[in-house]
Amino acid sequence: MFGLPGAVAVVTGAGRGIGAASALALAEAGADVVISARTAEQLEEVAGKIKALGRRAVVVPADLSDVDAAAALAHTAAERFGRLDVVVNNVGGTLPNTFLTTTPDFLEDAFHFNVTTAHALSSAAVPHMLESGGGSVVNIASVMGRLAGRGFLAYGTAKAALTHYTRLAATDLAPRIRVNAIDVGSVHTSALDVVARDDKIRTAMEQATPLRRLGRPEEVAAAVLFLASPASGYTTGSVLRVDGGIGAPNLDFNLPDL
Repeated sequence: MFGLPGAVAVVTGAGRGIGAASALALAEAGADVVISARTAEQLEEVAGKIKALGRRAVVVPADLSDVDAAAALAHTAAERFGRLDVVVNNVGGTLPNTFLTTTPDFLEDAFHFNVTTAHALSSAAVPHMLESGGGSVVNIASVMGRLAGRGFLAYGTAKAALTHYTRLAATDLAPRIRVNAIDVGSVHTSALDVVARDDKIRTAMEQATPLRRLGRPEEVAAAVLFLASPASGYTTGSVLRVDGGIGAPNLDFNLPDL
C-alpha cells in the first residue's frame, strides 16, 4: 500500500533536508520525481541518488518565490513524464523577527513564500492530476502554526494559514484529489544548524521535547510517503503531527517584554 509504482511527483525545496529526503522516499517507492530548489549542485546530487534507485529525475533550479516558476513545475512533470500524481509543497520558511520589526511587507512576504507559492503549484497540478485519475498534495507545515512563541509571528501566521488552506483545498478537490499537511517540529536540517551546533541550546531543545531529541528529515519523509501513497487513501484534510510530541515551542529566543 505504500508503493508508488509508475507515479510522478514534484517536490519543492528538494536540494537538501526534508525536501531531499522526501524525493528519495518517493523514488524508493517507485515514483519518478521532478525536484526543484535554488541550488543546482544540490539538486544534481539528489538526482544522482534517485537514479541510483532506478527512477528518473528532472532537475529544475529555480527561485520558487516566483509563482510562475512554481506553477511551471507541474507542466514540466506532465511534459517529461506524461502525468502527475503527487505534489509535495516543501519550500517555505521565514526568519524569526520581533513584533515591532515585523513590517507589513515582512508579513506579506512570509504568507507569499509559505502559502501563495504552494497554491500556485497545486492549482497548476490539479488539471494534470485529474487527467491521471487523481492525486495527492502534501503541504509541509509547522508546529508553529498551532503553538505560540515570541519571534514567530510571521512564520507561525503563515504556517497556520497553510494548515487551514490544506483543509479548505481538501474540501474543494475531493473526491479525486487528496490534500493533507504535516506539522513538522524541530528537525535537524541545515536551517537548524545555527542553533543545533550550540550544545546548550540543542540540549535545551531536546529536553523540552517529549522524545528528548531532534527529528530527522527521513522521519518527515516517511510521513510524506504515507500521505502520498494509497496507504492513506481514506485520509484528506488532515494534519499529521511529526513533532516529537511537543505541546509548546522548544526554542526560546528570550525576547524581552516591550
